[in-house]
Amino acid sequence: MLNLNLPALASSIVKSGATTVATSTTQQCYVHPVVLFSVLDHYLRRNDNQERVIGTLLGVRSDDGRIVEIRSCFAVPHFETEDQVEVDMEHHRSMFALHKRASAREQIVGWYATGNKLSKYAALIQDFYSREAAPFNAVHLIIDTDLTDGNLGIKCLQGSPIGVRAHPENCLFLPLPYEMQYPDAELTALQATADSAESDEGYAVMISDMEQLEKSIDELCAMLERVTAYVHRVCEGKEKPNNLIGKYLMDMLAIVPNIDATQFSTLFQTHLQDILMVAYLTNLTRAQLNIADRLQRII
Repeated sequence: MLNLNLPALASSIVKSGATTVATSTTQQCYVHPVVLFSVLDHYLRRNDNQERVIGTLLGVRSDDGRIVEIRSCFAVPHFETEDQVEVDMEHHRSMFALHKRASAREQIVGWYATGNKLSKYAALIQDFYSREAAPFNAVHLIIDTDLTDGNLGIKCLQGSPIGVRAHPENCLFLPLPYEMQYPDAELTALQATADSAESDEGYAVMISDMEQLEKSIDELCAMLERVTAYVHRVCEGKEKPNNLIGKYLMDMLAIVPNIDATQFSTLFQTHLQDILMVAYLTNLTRAQLNIADRLQRII
């Protein structure tokens, strides 16, 4: 258990040690949606007398440490009083060791807390995680579970030591730009969740692969029609051209292979037949395994 005490005087030295100065400053953060869901789940399962929860952020960094991708997190038990905060270091290190077995590339990149503002113990906890994430700076993620502005506010911060003498409590938190990053698997789950919220029944029915393919093609056709209409309006002088959109369109067209419609149709049909063959063999194997299992039970 790590005990972090607030100093009685400005010149007092905290027992946790001097702040470790990071050799590289983070400039951009990317947050996966699963991190937010994990934090909210931790907050909903908190003790009755607990106002906020904290935990460890895990992810990967770029070689120079300036870009951080926060991929997952886990809860860390802690206890706060008026004079000190206790963080369960053994639980933190045990959970990190177990997580390394499943995701060896992920490392400690910082910590999270719930609430709409910084806690008075934030600098002390930041000092602990800065030493855990050394030689890089620790990222502090704040999630407003109180919904102060009517939405789930998110803040990314990084600590910067201030003062002539290095003390853990002498820390200035600076805002850090962040973006939500949606991997394909998480994006599919979020889309299903959004569909369930909009449905009258309160749940979403999982569609088949062919229905998903048809839906994706319809969305692609709608986007192509919207882009085509925009290009026609620009060519006719009805809308002012946008250089950035033009650059994106050129990059998109550059990666499309130059093949005619007949050749594309042949390639698509061949690929579709391969997929149907794999699906047929999969169903045939599943049926044979079921038959073998039933015969084994009879014998």
